[in-house]
Amino acid sequence: MRVIREFDPWKSPLCTCPKKYSFNPYTGCAHGCLYCYATYIPSFFKLREKRNLFRNLERDLQELPANALISMSNSSDPYPPVEKAREITRKCLEIMKDYDIRVMVVTKSDIVVRDLRLLSEMRSAVSITITGLDEFEPNAPPTEKRIEALKAVKDAGIPAVLRLDPVIPGVNDSKLDIIEKAMPDHVVTSTLKLKADSLARMAKKLPWLKRIEFERKGAYRYFPEEVRRRVLFKIKSFCEEIGVGVGFCREGFEFPSKSCDGSHLIDHVK
Repeated sequence: MRVIREFDPWKSPLCTCPKKYSFNPYTGCAHGCLYCYATYIPSFFKLREKRNLFRNLERDLQELPANALISMSNSSDPYPPVEKAREITRKCLEIMKDYDIRVMVVTKSDIVVRDLRLLSEMRSAVSITITGLDEFEPNAPPTEKRIEALKAVKDAGIPAVLRLDPVIPGVNDSKLDIIEKAMPDHVVTSTLKLKADSLARMAKKLPWLKRIEFERKGAYRYFPEEVRRRVLFKIKSFCEEIGVGVGFCREGFEFPSKSCDGSHLIDHVK
């Protein structure tokens, strides 16, 4: 079974990511975020370990092109609570280090701080999702712990990316102090995008979502373009004022940075 796959299996025309690969050390996710889009994976909120993971990872790494970029993880968080004891993600990083590939770690967890010394010895960046929406992310570390973790990433000399995603107009679009507190090297941001199941979960907390006239883009429901533009360009202006790069994720709007995800900050010269 392949454990490293080409990123963006949906081939979304709105995706502006550079060529990269996706790797999830775990199947499913324990954080239980109400807005999660990855529930196309069966029993997604039940975390599972992968059989023969390390052997399959070694095999897939041998077949990657030189200078490949791996994003870990875009579906299942690589640092669930059990990672403290299991150290599966850490072992995967140790294997990747031997292949000198580029790695973008994407997580909501402060457990990543444990591995900063290892990551500093690799061509890596760390992207931490911080939304200020703790009540919608019941099993993830609280906002302040994630801010401190991102500051530790930057202090370790590793490119630090803040993923301000999702942004919900009228709910957390004014929480720009998160950016100023963390002072990352790059911000990637995106508005809330809902599928049928995530809309049902989110509407239990925010009933007014059922009254929104969303724009349909494939399986997703987007806020109207004028709403998304207003929210995202406010964030963009704030980032530019404090000297932080910014990119948008699957929005269809232009942004000033060299990449949406901040991967341009990783050294790409062998």
